Amino acid sequence: MVFETRLREAAQQVEAHLQHVMAPLGDLPVVQAMRYASAGGKRLRAFLVLESARLHGVAAEHAIWPAAAIEAIHAYSLVHDDLPCMDDDDMRRGLPTTHVKWDECTAVLAGDALQTLGFECVSRQECHPEAVVRAELTVTLARAAGAQGMVLGQALDIAAETAPAPLTLEEITRLQAGKTGALIAWSATAGAVMAQAETAPLMRYATDLGLAFQIADDILDVEGDAAKVGKAVGKDAEAGKATFVSLLGLEGAKARARDLVADACDALSSYGKDADALREAARFVISRDS
Repeated sequence: MVFETRLREAAQQVEAHLQHVMAPLGDLPVVQAMRYASAGGKRLRAFLVLESARLHGVAAEHAIWPAAAIEAIHAYSLVHDDLPCMDDDDMRRGLPTTHVKWDECTAVLAGDALQTLGFECVSRQECHPEAVVRAELTVTLARAAGAQGMVLGQALDIAAETAPAPLTLEEITRLQAGKTGALIAWSATAGAVMAQAETAPLMRYATDLGLAFQIADDILDVEGDAAKVGKAVGKDAEAGKATFVSLLGLEGAKARARDLVADACDALSSYGKDADALREAARFVISRDS
């Protein structure tokens, strides 16, 4: 499959680029923690950046910068999400979480540094020759990662834990559009932004993809094997959290995810066969086991 090949290539390229960018930082414990936290994973967000750039004829040497940026931002979010004051997780990607391997202070600082590294990557001249494009990438990444996007979603998720009533389907959809969907949407549209092209088709694709991704995560929390998922499962039910599965039922959630994937694929019609790898990516997110 084209998708699987390009996903592997994206992972290798971004891994190498992140190591290159972090090489001048030395080898202090906080830098070791940065490298540890940003290593591994599927690199789906980086793939979306590189693939959207390829669709729009953006040079690979430019596209690698926002691809690395989004993985640095994603890694920071996971480090902070795993902290005792958040989800208090001991395992991530089958390994001890950053605060367990080091300590909470180092984990917080490593997450902070990965966040700023992400913004450095999109604002450097190597990312794009035009300052206006670099500025657009930077400001849209700030919105996607901050209080209008991922941070908002996380805040809503935390508030839901002590809410007097479980969230409704509409409320969960809004929450996840920020927590998971915002960075996925930024990734899928980055190539169009770099080419100063229309972003609407990729935004429609990404919106459906992001929601399908989160539904798949909720399904994995019910059906997944912790050894394959790389972290604890069953935590949502144990905490009594409302999820897409709890509200739609297991089969209903699976059907909703399939419908979203079909809609995501339809949104790419203007790209023809050139977008087949993105269509495969959409089908992958609901068939994965981790």
